[in-house]
Amino acid sequence: MAIDKEAVLKAVRENDVKFISLQFTDIVGMIKSVTVPTSQLEGILENGIWFDGSSIQGFVRISESDMFLRPDVRTFSIIPWLTPEHRTARIICDVFTPDGERFMGAPRAVLAKALEEAAAMGFDYLVGPELEFFLFETQADGTPIPGATHDQAGYFDATTDRAVVVREDMITALDSFGIEVEAGHHEVAAGQHEIDFRYGNALLTADAAVTFKYVLKAIAAQHRLYATFMPKPIRGINGSGMHVHQSLADVRTGKNLFYDASDPYRLSKLAKQFIAGQLAHARGMAAILAPLVNSYKRLVPGYEAPVYISWARINRSALIRIPKASSPAGTRLELRCPDPSCNPYLAFAVMLKCGLDGIKRDLPLPEPSEEDLYESESARRALKTLPGSLKEALDEMEKDEVVREALGPHVYEHYREAKLREWADYCLEVTGWELEHYLNIF
Repeated sequence: MAIDKEAVLKAVRENDVKFISLQFTDIVGMIKSVTVPTSQLEGILENGIWFDGSSIQGFVRISESDMFLRPDVRTFSIIPWLTPEHRTARIICDVFTPDGERFMGAPRAVLAKALEEAAAMGFDYLVGPELEFFLFETQADGTPIPGATHDQAGYFDATTDRAVVVREDMITALDSFGIEVEAGHHEVAAGQHEIDFRYGNALLTADAAVTFKYVLKAIAAQHRLYATFMPKPIRGINGSGMHVHQSLADVRTGKNLFYDASDPYRLSKLAKQFIAGQLAHARGMAAILAPLVNSYKRLVPGYEAPVYISWARINRSALIRIPKASSPAGTRLELRCPDPSCNPYLAFAVMLKCGLDGIKRDLPLPEPSEEDLYESESARRALKTLPGSLKEALDEMEKDEVVREALGPHVYEHYREAKLREWADYCLEVTGWELEHYLNIF
């Protein structure tokens, strides 16, 4: 059922909500929030609320700091873990300039613009991200203890430790936010988990992905654990990915446009063009999809993370996999390089724009790589690889006109500047590895 302004105000009254948390993200995906008493809600729903954009990473300079938040009532949810005297509802907001223009430095606006382009071409972009995460034990102040996973279980193991209860509490909390969970399970590495939620429209799914991380961290803390979406928190074991399933549907009928019964892979020409576009821009997208210095310690051979730019059906070492669908409606592609530290709004925007570029230019799809690329040197030889570091990824992004266009000049410039600072700071760090290997020798 569609929700509108009156339905939100009614829900606030009936549930005795005391406060409203108005949320949005900065360019790196961190949630920002301003809390208001519910007495102010009706006016905010009508007129928005002012905030200082100069204090938000990647937004604006002090000389142009006035910004406005306008709530998207579709995202209204009551935060389930707060006590009645602090009962709070959450609403995700869009960011506008004082003259009423959509602010294109806000990640949600970047994705909305890409989706509008797709809609003008007759497409609805649907995605389903699979966010993996680790649960770590914590110190008394709640900070995580590095490497201290709470269990030693493996993939799909049926355990009886507290993680089972934690995952169930997480699923219950996600349901309160309208996020329909399909399954939760233990992942490959010790202390690693995955909870999958329903496939859908990219904007609302990006909202759900941001909410997902916010909810899981809160629930883990209640159990004296720390949920981390860092891509490679422990050396020598699998890292955490955010594989993204994708398809295009007819914007009028909802029909899956990636399906063709006559094709051996059941893929339409449109699907093949879309895949070709993402393969062509894979190196340029990397700085957005794998945005941390640490991301490139996951994207190495041997730990089920993709390195080689290729596609296949059964080969899980390929960058793009075509899962076997149970019906035409389920035909989709799975991009396997994103990790859960990315900003989902920006990630989905560049993925969409690069796929659309393949359609616009009718890019040919290379032959699939069905051999295990980590085992077959001959299969690897002809393939390009993803960048090997954040700096290399940023250099590739700078050369990729489609990725830069997807982000827009404001986000591109601020994002690149922030990430170059991060890389420079990392390069100055004297690591424990260096001290261990060099201090007693040289």
